[in-house]
Amino acid sequence: MGRRVKRAIVLAAGKGTRMKSGTAKVLHEICGRPMLWYVLQALRAAGIQEILVVTNDEVQAFVGGFGVAGVVQHEQRGTGHAVKVALEALSPVEGGRLIVASGDMPLVGSALFTSVAGSLDDGGAAMSLVTARMPLPSNFGRIVRRGADAVRIVEVRDATPAELEIDEMNAAIYAFDETELRGAVEHLRDDNAQGEYYLTDTVAHFVDRGKRVRPMPCEDTAQLLGVNDRVELALARAAMNQRLCAQHMRDGVTIVDPATTYLEPELRIGADTVIYHNTSIGRLTEIGERCTIGPGARLSNAILGANVTVRESVLSDVAVGSDVSIGPFAHLRGDAVLADGVRVGNFVEIKKSRLAAGVKASHLSYLGDATIGENTNVGAGTITANYDGVSKNETIVGKDVRIGSNSSLIAPVTIGDGALTGAGSVVTKDVPAGERVAGNPARPLPKKERAPEP
Repeated sequence: MGRRVKRAIVLAAGKGTRMKSGTAKVLHEICGRPMLWYVLQALRAAGIQEILVVTNDEVQAFVGGFGVAGVVQHEQRGTGHAVKVALEALSPVEGGRLIVASGDMPLVGSALFTSVAGSLDDGGAAMSLVTARMPLPSNFGRIVRRGADAVRIVEVRDATPAELEIDEMNAAIYAFDETELRGAVEHLRDDNAQGEYYLTDTVAHFVDRGKRVRPMPCEDTAQLLGVNDRVELALARAAMNQRLCAQHMRDGVTIVDPATTYLEPELRIGADTVIYHNTSIGRLTEIGERCTIGPGARLSNAILGANVTVRESVLSDVAVGSDVSIGPFAHLRGDAVLADGVRVGNFVEIKKSRLAAGVKASHLSYLGDATIGENTNVGAGTITANYDGVSKNETIVGKDVRIGSNSSLIAPVTIGDGALTGAGSVVTKDVPAGERVAGNPARPLPKKERAPEP
């Protein structure tokens, strides 16, 4: 992009009335991130670290969380006015390079920002802009050329019938010589159909003063989609999801049906993992190699080791070791931790519990606020009754324990290593290591008498 390109202005103050929403347009999510987030990521990937976002009051409250500064455009008076507001908040950089982008174009890649800035430096232009050949009719502003240079951008409402026949259109991505831009915005006027200050009028301003404006055609027009309503939001979401799926497939992940697999950015998925249909993976999830995820799985902020199988299950805020099997129809949440070799079966819910290596909970159980030792088997229908009406209490189960079917473990309670509870037991008191208990409430079983010595 060149060393002189230092900064970018992102226009994100629009009301977005066609969204018909109480949420600002640029904060609507695409694959788990606000669309503005994607624009900022692409600019950073293009080497721009200083970014100023022109906002309304709602968006201003969020930009700090994106790691950028914002300035509020209190009056909505057009794109030229928005850029002027931004320039007043930026200290001048003589001869600096300044990109202006739109916050509602989440599909734009970093390479396009790099290219438009490079076009600016080619031939000493004051301005360069991205253009695209689009089917007619269209609501995009038309590019009027003189040879290789642009001489005007005409907005549709101000265009003549002949100008409306032009199929090269403005994509609303620009690069400026900053010094030239600062002079140009002072000459913008609002004598147009919308009574606004158009940034696009800078083209005619530069041309009238003998300065060059370089149009840069973009062949990949799919990335130029601007989101104005919820139909376009859905189109952008589908395109971004397709892009994310393709990225992981090229990195060695098998995605059986990308059309019904829903991913977010910033995931880590190991090679030779297979993802089946109707699966959603988000919130910084990390999946190891050779895993099988889905069908019908939903993972959110889940860390999985290698060789993990998750079928028709929901995992949220969990950490799972390697060689683990989960599902179908299991629910793991609330900082649950599963060590290597754990087996969690159908209709098992685990919340804020730690299961050591080799634990099995195969059927119809609830384990909440529990610590389960190595190689313990939890029988079908077992629950940890962790709430006493006032607070949550902990259940501790040792290693090599056998919990009988339909046991109720009334917390706080501890069951020692090698102990056993009979089917239907209601355990209200601690069970020593090696003890066998049964009943309601559970009591120790009589010890078997030893056969006499022959």
